[in-house]
Amino acid sequence: MPYSAEHKDKTRKKIVETARVLFNRHGFNGVSIDMVMQEAGLTRGGFYNHFKNKEELFSEAVMSFLMGRGAEWREDAGVDVTNLRPEMAHQMIDAYLSPEHLDDLDGQCPMIALPSDIARGGIEAQQSFQTLLEAMVSLFETNMSSDDSTNRQWAQAIAALCVGGMVLSRALPDSTLAKEVRVAAGQSAKRLLSEGQR
Repeated sequence: MPYSAEHKDKTRKKIVETARVLFNRHGFNGVSIDMVMQEAGLTRGGFYNHFKNKEELFSEAVMSFLMGRGAEWREDAGVDVTNLRPEMAHQMIDAYLSPEHLDDLDGQCPMIALPSDIARGGIEAQQSFQTLLEAMVSLFETNMSSDDSTNRQWAQAIAALCVGGMVLSRALPDSTLAKEVRVAAGQSAKRLLSEGQR
């Protein structure tokens, strides 16, 4: 008897979430289809009922962060994307650059965990990455109080500071310097946010 559409959807989501965590831990090249399916408690043959290849899974795993683990992370951090206030953008900056986010390797934003893998990956993964960045930029842009043509530019710079600050912090062995980088990125991002509110 064939599986129901609901069962198939649930299985696909399980594969995607398992892969997202494994890609965060090991990078694209460090993860095999066998690893994903074994970790998900499924057989390798079942993989091809859902995805044509690992690249398609990678792209979907990156994209899944936005409404999956990313939504949970925003809720835990008290970031309400429907509450369009400058204070919400400040809260997003603090939460994104927090030590908790840095230490949450399995739950980290793919823009922090996987930028090199995505840059070397296929167009689908790059488009998923771009969607994440555009969502972040939009959150900052819509939380600026002024209606200025430069808001998008300010928002892009804020996103670059947040992501770049975390990427550098993750790569540094000196925890004091890593913290200083995150604090500096956060302070600079908030100054830019203030510029966009004038």
